[in-house]
Amino acid sequence: MEASRDRVIAEVGSWAGITTVPHGSGGAEFHLGGREIGHIHDDGLADLPFKRPVHDMLIETGRASVHRVIPDSGWVERQVTTDEDAAEVIELFRLSYERANVANEIRAQRAAEEAS
Repeated sequence: MEASRDRVIAEVGSWAGITTVPHGSGGAEFHLGGREIGHIHDDGLADLPFKRPVHDMLIETGRASVHRVIPDSGWVERQVTTDEDAAEVIELFRLSYERANVANEIRAQRAAEEAS
């Protein structure tokens, strides 16, 4: 499990613009700009935020589970115990990352339009 978790941390931490910081309850937290795209705990449990439609799709398709602490939020979770789990969690982080990139681009475009 530790090697699979470390694989996730190494991969996600290598993406352009990602800052990796320690998570408050252990593990690593990933930020793109000022936005957290998710985190992974020392025990290999990954938590990621999504808008409700994406959250629901991930739950319905079995790619993630309802967050154990805040089930009514947009957060999902997925345990990393194997290399297969690590690959799926990396894909979930990639989805969160891409969504954050799009949001940042839209925000920058709107700011540029307002400034002109």
